Amino acid sequence: MKTTIKKLILLASGSGSNVENIIKYFKNKPNIKIVLVAGNNKNAYVFERVKPFNIKTLVFDKSYFNDKFVNIIERYNPDLIVLAGFLWKIPELWINKYPNKIINIHPSLLPSFGGKGMYGANVHKAVINSKVKKTGISIHLVDKEYDEGNIIFQAETDILFEDTPGSIARKVQILEKEHFPRVIKEYLFKIE
Repeated sequence: MKTTIKKLILLASGSGSNVENIIKYFKNKPNIKIVLVAGNNKNAYVFERVKPFNIKTLVFDKSYFNDKFVNIIERYNPDLIVLAGFLWKIPELWINKYPNKIINIHPSLLPSFGGKGMYGANVHKAVINSKVKKTGISIHLVDKEYDEGNIIFQAETDILFEDTPGSIARKVQILEKEHFPRVIKEYLFKIE
């Protein structure tokens, strides 16, 4: 019996630590293949991180948020598109083309601290200013609004009195590294 290979496309805008973690996690899993890493910033460090893994890359600009880009993506026939530190809003065209097949990770416990402009240090500063006792990560489906898609998974961490945006970022990164690839794998085999 032939094994079905599940194909992933990863999108990123920045340093690519989540992308690298995902690539390493799936490196020795023959039934899952990362077919493309794409991003909107040609200078993003993610493209340096990807080089040793011999994975195709693509840099695009806003002109690609149309049929032209969807046609490029279609050639890869992805089972799942993963936003791993990707900051642009996904157009409705994509959401309609790939329903329930685009997921994102967000550095807070949604629905709190989500929405336009809420990424990275902006989120962690808002968390501290709100005086909440916990934060964490949310892995969710992407829909037409920022950070409002159905939540697939959440993990939390305590906020201590002495925490800073930097220390919260480190706690959140530990959760991302621990959970994101596993949740991707589990979700991949739930969808058809």
